[in-house]
Amino acid sequence: MVELERKIGQQVAEIDFLKGFLAAHRRTADAAGIEWKSAVYRKIGEEVIAGQGPTIERTVELARWSRASFYRFGEEAKPDRDMGLRDTIQGIALEWPSYGRPRITAELRRCGWTMNPKRVHRLLREDNLLCVRKRKFVVTTDSNYGRNVYPTWQPAWC
Repeated sequence: MVELERKIGQQVAEIDFLKGFLAAHRRTADAAGIEWKSAVYRKIGEEVIAGQGPTIERTVELARWSRASFYRFGEEAKPDRDMGLRDTIQGIALEWPSYGRPRITAELRRCGWTMNPKRVHRLLREDNLLCVRKRKFVVTTDSNYGRNVYPTWQPAWC
């Protein structure tokens, strides 16, 4: 009986915590002009890291949100791990506009970077830095001349 009362008391405290939390942060998010759900997710993460309130799993269960959406909102704040590599690639691509993926990969390796060529290709594509290929064959025939054009001779058996 005592255990049941303790669990009920804990659940009531968690629900009160969540209700007050949502009400307070919806107002502050509206005032700040940001989306309230992302502000609440961010604040819940801070509270859990600080050790205050229920766990993440318990909080999203009480709010009837999915845990995946909680973690998805947290991805926005993460810095891009390729930022230094992107900067170096952009420098090489601007200095040598005719360099494609193989040459840029080789240049990066000479600079001390260790990466897969597919990663370099992905970054080049995302940053719109892919080398514009030159045409290997340029048509030089002038078809607009004043002489008569005769059909090609074909044998009778064709």
